[in-house]
Amino acid sequence: MELRHLRYFVAVGEVLSFTKAAEKLHLAQPSLTRQIKNLEAEIGVRLLNRNKGKVSLTPEGRSFLSDAKRVLAHSTDIVEAVQRLHRRETAALNIGYVANFFPAPLPASLAAFQRKFPMVSVNLFDMSYGDQFRALEEGRIDLGFVKMQASIETRGLQFRSLGSDKIIVALREGDLLEKNAVIRLKDLGSMFFIGMSEKSYPGYRSWLTATCRKAGFAPKVLQDVEIERIVLQAVGAGLGVALLPEQVEKLRHENVVFRPLAPTIRTLSCIAWKKENTSTVLKAYIEALKERRASMR
Repeated sequence: MELRHLRYFVAVGEVLSFTKAAEKLHLAQPSLTRQIKNLEAEIGVRLLNRNKGKVSLTPEGRSFLSDAKRVLAHSTDIVEAVQRLHRRETAALNIGYVANFFPAPLPASLAAFQRKFPMVSVNLFDMSYGDQFRALEEGRIDLGFVKMQASIETRGLQFRSLGSDKIIVALREGDLLEKNAVIRLKDLGSMFFIGMSEKSYPGYRSWLTATCRKAGFAPKVLQDVEIERIVLQAVGAGLGVALLPEQVEKLRHENVVFRPLAPTIRTLSCIAWKKENTSTVLKAYIEALKERRASMR
């Protein structure tokens, strides 16, 4: 028995007419009748009653019709799945990230993805968070490793949390607070802050304001800059303090020390993508990232 036999039987079973089914299948009616008889002979069960030109299903035929439809639907799914796989293998995946705040899940998830889809071209772009948002909206990248959930939501982007990053305070070396192993956030209330600009780090100022207000003060922001390195230079020059993810410690920092905060402050790290992006490559990478993170728990 072949899939074509099932297609022939389903065509007859749905319209209960050999003539109409033959027209639908573009077959000669005698050939269709012979194929159905061969099917019944092969399985040893009468599926159709033929009485004076009228066709009806036997009880066994009704059951077989339901199962045959299910098998044909599954075969269609299999074909479409392999076609989707082929499209993935000839496509490209464009990902944005901030090199200074390198996302830990990126290398392992890319390795797992490329093992499954070795023919997919993967392109990485070192971009600020703001540039990633703009590139996502313009379709220049498929996915970004970003922060500030509120900024993601206001743009209507789809997102998934990857975890949280601990926030630390950057101080000028020699500052009176340096002697403290842990610094209370409220002790920074009288100091100037160096912030990240809205262009490069959307939502940072709103986050900083809300965070400090929880500690009982409004932050005095002396300057907003676009690059993390410039933030550290400003802190090292004694212009103020800065609240940044702990990965910033890996950057070169002269005359700057870092301390943890009390209470502990964390920000979400996320992946974000455009809702309208239906790329199967993108969906496959998101699933690979999800599986990779689950295996590491």
